[in-house]
Amino acid sequence: MIMMRFRPLLWFIAGLLPAQIIDFESNGLHYKTLTKSGVTVMFAYLPAHLKEYSIVQVSISNGSPIPWMVKPEDFSYKRQDGTVSQAASALAVVNSLLAKASRHDVVKLVTTYEAGLYGNTNFQSTNGYETRRQSALADGVSARLKAGAAASAIAFVPTKLNSGESTDGAVFFPNSNKPLGPGTMFVHTGGEFFEFASEGEPNTGK
Repeated sequence: MIMMRFRPLLWFIAGLLPAQIIDFESNGLHYKTLTKSGVTVMFAYLPAHLKEYSIVQVSISNGSPIPWMVKPEDFSYKRQDGTVSQAASALAVVNSLLAKASRHDVVKLVTTYEAGLYGNTNFQSTNGYETRRQSALADGVSARLKAGAAASAIAFVPTKLNSGESTDGAVFFPNSNKPLGPGTMFVHTGGEFFEFASEGEPNTGK
């Protein structure tokens, strides 16, 4: 509630200062956040993996006076060798989760995502995963499909953010079964171009 109360002031101050990347740790995840023209992008690599994908937890807040459409395709990752991975569309991710992910993978992904989301006080989403999860589980789907529905709700989907709104979700990068190494995360959203130097996915020892 304190964050919500002072958010307008934080957005105002951020608008006066040069854009600066802020790093912080929360619930074992390493986050990077950057604000430009009132739009804030925050992300962290998730330790949970699915075959063929590297997964990033993302939150976008719109503190500008202009509505913006945000979508997973706004994200790309350039490795040090120059190769670029474009984030997969929400539809492609949902189809992959439902068709290929094992129940164990789905449960692990949901658990990891929720731990990061609910343990991070900097997440103040107004229209993100929790809203999508409640909707998915209230649609009367069979028990067999509920795990898939919950996992699908994690995927970052195209969303129109009005002023003061925010959203969150997981962005999936096709990786040819190789983790994302050191490089740069690019995000083109909110009329701005965000650039984050990255050490790549953390070594989980697997």
